Amino acid sequence: MSLSLFQAMVRMATPILFAALGGCLCERVGVINIGLEGIMLTAAFFGVLVTYVTGVPLLGFLGGLASGVAWGYVIALLTVRFYGNQIVVGTGVNVFGLGLSAFLSQKIWGSRGASEAVQGFESIWVPYLGEQTFFVYLGFILVFALQFFLFVTPWGLRLRAVGENPQAADTAGINVFRYKTLGVVVGSAIASLGGLFLSLGHLRFFAWGMTSGRGFIGLAAMIFGKWTPVGCLLASLLFGLADALQMRLQALGILPSQVILLIPYLVTILVLSGFVGRATPPARYEPYKKE
Repeated sequence: MSLSLFQAMVRMATPILFAALGGCLCERVGVINIGLEGIMLTAAFFGVLVTYVTGVPLLGFLGGLASGVAWGYVIALLTVRFYGNQIVVGTGVNVFGLGLSAFLSQKIWGSRGASEAVQGFESIWVPYLGEQTFFVYLGFILVFALQFFLFVTPWGLRLRAVGENPQAADTAGINVFRYKTLGVVVGSAIASLGGLFLSLGHLRFFAWGMTSGRGFIGLAAMIFGKWTPVGCLLASLLFGLADALQMRLQALGILPSQVILLIPYLVTILVLSGFVGRATPPARYEPYKKE
């Protein structure tokens, strides 16, 4: 593997990694968050919008992150407090995020397709990784921080217990609803970083549907990584490699572009079709009703 291909792989893996880590945290507390795509898209939009209005990328970053936190609270409220169907809620988030971003983009910039360009974050050079935005390095930091939190600290043990056996956790004096809500909110906030990477760190403008299924690929990476942060990293790098390869093949013009664009999704299908049957979920995906 050439150095340039490795650097492209890391860059393309970053939004998938954030989605996988966010989904991992949600599922560890027993909530399937298939709304990752909508969360990422909404964060990408509000990140650009706030930056466009203020001219300060940091404020745009905080605005996009706040949208992820807000979605987390909505999902937790509907699924944890009101026992809503997790799949239906997640689908609603995806549909709403896609429609809201298109509507507001049309009202603000006069186009559903793309926004005006905004100031983004500058790249930082690191040996071997090359010129990358801070999102890439933040992703690596989060992997090891979450791995330590989930499997070493007592708070991580309680969070996992809430997902694996909420009745036993409740009997032990753990506030199940609080930990579930915390896991969903923080997980959604982490997933929103993937959308912010795309809009402020990579493209520096908002494009309708710019996440291009990376939220769903993040879910695949989470399953392939066995619901662990380090596993999510390794799986995300695999999908990032597929994405980087399709970009390289497009430049070479070896195959029709329509076939090349399918490569990341074909890899996702092949990985899941051979792995999902042997994967054991880490939690019960059922609303907990206190007796």
